[in-house]
Amino acid sequence: MRHKRIGRKLGVTTKHRKSMLRNMVTDLFRNDKLKTTDTRAKEIRRVAEKMITMAKQGTLHKRRQAGAYIRDNEVLRKLFEELAERFKDRPGGYTRITKLGFRRGDNTPISIIELVEEEYKPKKKKKAKAAPKKQKPKATAKAGSAKVKSSKKESAEELGLIDEEEKKTPEVLAAEAAAVAETIEISEEETEPKAMAEEEPTAEAEEAPEAQESSDAPDAKTQEVSEEAPEVESEPAAETGPEETLEEEKVKEPSAAEAEETPEAQEESSDAPEAKAQEVSEEAEAQPEEQVKAKAEESSEEQAEDNSEVEEDKETEKKEDE
Repeated sequence: MRHKRIGRKLGVTTKHRKSMLRNMVTDLFRNDKLKTTDTRAKEIRRVAEKMITMAKQGTLHKRRQAGAYIRDNEVLRKLFEELAERFKDRPGGYTRITKLGFRRGDNTPISIIELVEEEYKPKKKKKAKAAPKKQKPKATAKAGSAKVKSSKKESAEELGLIDEEEKKTPEVLAAEAAAVAETIEISEEETEPKAMAEEEPTAEAEEAPEAQESSDAPDAKTQEVSEEAPEVESEPAAETGPEETLEEEKVKEPSAAEAEETPEAQEESSDAPEAKAQEVSEEAEAQPEEQVKAKAEESSEEQAEDNSEVEEDKETEKKEDE
């Protein structure tokens, strides 16, 4: 088995094979092409590309190594001056093998080996595929219909090969900005009536208990005044009651000395307590009237103060709402 045995024997001895490859490589550099069998062309390619790599380095040591294999000085000069300049940018692959078919007689495959003449054009490095950008949801149908994209462009944008911002025209950008502004205005118009409708019932609910309190305040005060008035009227009656009873007892129980008096004296004594009782009753009536008037004035003043306080509270609440 031929494990790890590189190269082909080509059906000849070692000396014959080495001299044959040296002569064929020299002819290739001299004429830039060579017609031979397919297997020999593949062996020539191995040696020829090594020689060109040494020529590209251009040092004295490499020149002497190449001169030990190529014995022709003109071919050696061409290799280090012309071919090294031609292939200085190409990273390998200096030769090309083209198959021509089969040879008549022994039916051996024939091919041409030649040096590449085309200028090397380095391929552009492919950029790493970026993560696909998340597309924002379109605001309205107008913004969606502003620009219709083909399926190929959409797939390229998803892969990140085309930037959407670079491909957008100013007209498309203007249309998108207008669509966004319209959506903002519509949302503001919808929220304003809702806020107004929520504020109105709350203001009415706040004003209702205040009005009830203000309406209940004068009623309570009038009730207090009405309750106090009969009490005032009843007080003089209670005060005058014991005096009148004492006087009546005195009148009903006259002493023995008074009984002995003349009828005229009895009449005078009987008239005196009646006059006193009338005076006392008149004084009692005058006192409650004055007290009632004073209390009525006090209640009216208290009502005016309460009304002024209620009005001030309403004004402060209105200012807070504004």
